[in-house]
Amino acid sequence: MGSFFDLATTGDLLGRDFVQQAIVALALLGLLGGLLSPLIVTRQMSFAVHGVSELSVTGAAAALLAGISVNVGGVIGAVVAALTFGILGNRARERDSVIGVVMAFGLGLAVLFLALYGNASKGFAMLTGQVVSVGLSGLTAIAITTVAVIAVLAVIYRPLLFASVDPRVALANGVPTKALSIVFAVLMGLACAQGVQIIGALLVMSLLITPGAAAMRLSSNPTTVTLLAIAFAELAAVGGLILSLAPGLPVSVFVTTISFVIYLVCRFIGRSRERTRA
Repeated sequence: MGSFFDLATTGDLLGRDFVQQAIVALALLGLLGGLLSPLIVTRQMSFAVHGVSELSVTGAAAALLAGISVNVGGVIGAVVAALTFGILGNRARERDSVIGVVMAFGLGLAVLFLALYGNASKGFAMLTGQVVSVGLSGLTAIAITTVAVIAVLAVIYRPLLFASVDPRVALANGVPTKALSIVFAVLMGLACAQGVQIIGALLVMSLLITPGAAAMRLSSNPTTVTLLAIAFAELAAVGGLILSLAPGLPVSVFVTTISFVIYLVCRFIGRSRERTRA
């Protein structure tokens, strides 16, 4: 156990530039997850996050084949997928089927692109993430994305929250619910694309869904929920990276485990409060 969490090894690695860049990148991703996850859960778009993340891989695979930036390809793939889901799946009852149909087609294209590229290991890397090799370019990309998402949310948050909580009443009061759905889908797509580059398509949900789902078990106040979600996402993201350093295990193992434990604890607390009130 002493060698598994070797403090000396962890301390040595924390002084390395690539680890510090990874910590900042995960902290920014945690901030994005904390801001967006409560809205994603409220709008019942958890499956959409999965679909956008997977189709970000399709865009990245196409970029590999075309010889352009994988990050740019992943962003394009995620945004196109998010726009498709936002336009075709605006109605809740249609959303899951639209996502399933588009995702199946997109993943088929990803397999084709990777086969033509001739390097399947690249596809595996996009599914599991490459946080320790994020680099300055990747750090710059997620920093720009974070600033853009925060700026847009600052403008549309109130009507977006209204449309998320009660879309019918919001529409009756003149809130442009469809336009807000499309804008939010794009924001989600940008966050998913950066998450795929850092922790992989299979694990984006642990930061873009779980923090919000956990926070909503503790409070119904939107501000409190958002602050709790940010705290949970940061704990899982940064804490997961630090814990992974000494044993040399994939970061995703710890990020997902911490997220899951937080959710279980919050669920237990929430149920305890409900029983006390009853």
